[in-house]
Amino acid sequence: MMNRETELTETVVHINRVAKVVKGGKNFSFSAVVVAGDGAGNVGYGTGKAREVPPAIQKASEQAKKEQVRVPMVGGTVPHTVWGRWGATRVLLRPASPGTGVIAGGGVRAVMESAGVADVLTKIVGSRNPFNVVRATFDAIARLMTQDQVRRLRGAEAATAAEGASGDTDAATDDGRRESAATPEEAEAS
Repeated sequence: MMNRETELTETVVHINRVAKVVKGGKNFSFSAVVVAGDGAGNVGYGTGKAREVPPAIQKASEQAKKEQVRVPMVGGTVPHTVWGRWGATRVLLRPASPGTGVIAGGGVRAVMESAGVADVLTKIVGSRNPFNVVRATFDAIARLMTQDQVRRLRGAEAATAAEGASGDTDAATDDGRRESAATPEEAEAS
């Protein structure tokens, strides 16, 4: 369903009936997990629990809207391969070439489509509990970084990055020395 105020697309991933055993019998309630995203790189998830299904979905939806995270993307896909983990669930997110689409199942598909990721390959390993799959997917998203974020973390300057991208045949080593790149002919001669 589409939310008009904030233009978030909400997807109900799973609804689970749970029971609490009490002296007089069983008290049934419903738990729900909902993913909400704007299709432009922002996505969040929420869980809700209530005696009826609609209030559980509403609670989960409100939480999903509050807890939005940014998904780093490069050309409509994830920047690099990454594993996410939650409990016994592991989720692999792998970049895909343009036109591949979202190759994912269950909760991972809901998260990727809500975030606006156009091309991605995924795999769920271990438990397929929908709640844990969504949480493991968000763990993987939290581990994603663009090249600029990695450069900033490592302390490399933009000038060094631009020099390496300009086709310079000399490569800087970790201690700052310069080494000439060997051609295939030079590699065969040695």
